[in-house]
Amino acid sequence: MDKRIKLISAVTVVVIIGLMTAFLIYKFSPSKEVMDLSEYYNITSREEMAIILQDSISDEKGLYIDGVPYVSYSMVKELFNKKFYWDANEQIMILTRPQEIIKITPEVSEVSVNKGNVSKEYAVVRLHNDVPYIAMPYVQETSDITYQTYELPNRIVIQYKWGINELAATVRKKAAIRYEDSIKSPILATISPDDEVVCVDTDEDVSRGFSKIISEDGIIGYVKTRKLNESSYRTRESSYVAPEYVHITKDYDICMVWHQVTNASANGGLLTLLNSTKGVNTISPTWFSVKDNQGNISSLADETYVQRAHNAGVEVWALCNDFGADVDISVVLSHTKSRERLENKLLSMAIEYNLDGINIDFENIKEEGGEDFIQFIREMSVKCSNNGIVLSVDNYVPVSYREYYNYEEQGEVADYVVIMAYDEHYSGSEEAGSVSSVGFVRDAAEKIGEMVSKDRVIMALPFYTRLWELSKDGLSSAAYSMSGAQSILDDRGIEAAWNSETGQYYAEYQEDGSTFSIWLEEEKSIEEKLRTVTDSGISNVSFWRMGFEKTEVWNTVVKYINAGQH
Repeated sequence: MDKRIKLISAVTVVVIIGLMTAFLIYKFSPSKEVMDLSEYYNITSREEMAIILQDSISDEKGLYIDGVPYVSYSMVKELFNKKFYWDANEQIMILTRPQEIIKITPEVSEVSVNKGNVSKEYAVVRLHNDVPYIAMPYVQETSDITYQTYELPNRIVIQYKWGINELAATVRKKAAIRYEDSIKSPILATISPDDEVVCVDTDEDVSRGFSKIISEDGIIGYVKTRKLNESSYRTRESSYVAPEYVHITKDYDICMVWHQVTNASANGGLLTLLNSTKGVNTISPTWFSVKDNQGNISSLADETYVQRAHNAGVEVWALCNDFGADVDISVVLSHTKSRERLENKLLSMAIEYNLDGINIDFENIKEEGGEDFIQFIREMSVKCSNNGIVLSVDNYVPVSYREYYNYEEQGEVADYVVIMAYDEHYSGSEEAGSVSSVGFVRDAAEKIGEMVSKDRVIMALPFYTRLWELSKDGLSSAAYSMSGAQSILDDRGIEAAWNSETGQYYAEYQEDGSTFSIWLEEEKSIEEKLRTVTDSGISNVSFWRMGFEKTEVWNTVVKYINAGQH
């Protein structure tokens, strides 16, 4: 009996030792399980391609067709090159560069550059499930990126962030890259001595003895830290030379006035109005208007007008607006054919009438049409630049809900960005107030100066004001010239008082059961604005509109604007 007990006990000890040994072997022996990389990258088809953006794996997939990698238009535009533009209506990709408008039809290997064609060895654009994809060789050719592709499975590693520090190391000993920071985690790949890796998420807890790395072929995982040589920071630098926009700018301060021309006979009043000014070197007659959704324009252009202006030493930058009753500007600009028709008609008018510039005044752009508007400005900039015509663009003051006007992009491609520093309170405002207080102007100057080079900003100031009436029927207003507004007060024997907060004279009075209020524009208020503008570092100005000012105002203007004649 004792022998049997001893035998059982011995067997039990052996079993326990065996189990403990097996447990220890399991616990401390690294797993040899290899994870399939198609599963790792979630690749589900032969044409699908994983995208590794610098040091992270994108949730979005690309295409790999006939050995050419493709990435979606939306990713290219957002991350690599904002100047690509997709016209979904006419199924055409457009890339705009300083001197080129490049058109790309899907599924073909030719691209149209201005009026010529360039052949490629691949289709530059492909459609997949109605989504446009752009060939990465072409993106690399035209953008500040580099990339490398790998197969089995298909993947692309894209470098597009430059000037940043990254922690790099070489491999000391052959090492497994594991899916998680554990020796029991599946192996993704094996790296060899002297291979280079980049450490990512360097602030992570490394108490397990692992480092999170990305290999050169885009595999992100964990390796034993002891198998890496000492890491050091390096900076990725780009060798790409971006094409430069060369702007048509003047060697004098711009002093511009808008001339409201509503009929052909109004052109005849140019010299009478101009002779009452001082320092004006640029005039913008309101000649052109988009008249239909096909991109045609109406015109009041006059050759004699231009000759007279030039004889007076004044450039003519004719204005085009989008105020036509039968026009939906979003339709015009979102279709390449109508957008191009509009561009070409404006350009032909500029050439025919010997105009010095085109002034775009599109005030009915909605948020959903913002990118189409910017594409129009890009394309106009190319056509104007190639023909020596100044392109200026009128804008509301910068506010967050109008970011889609994309002032930065305008400032990059257009010659001058005009900020209309008025209509602080306008005809539809819910409360009476100044058309353009000095604080409103200051804020506009500060904001646009952060987005556009100040030497190419034109601050537009008002020669008009509004008389507000609060009656039993509600609030209404009417616009008046400087003299007209003053006459209203003079006729009633009312003297306005200076309001330092708005930088204007203010008056109010009661009449026929209504309360009237007005913030005047005159020499002193204009001087307050001009001082604010020039103090901000902006020296180009414009005024709406010629003929609404008092003659004395021009003495104030020339004190602040060095508008030498060209």
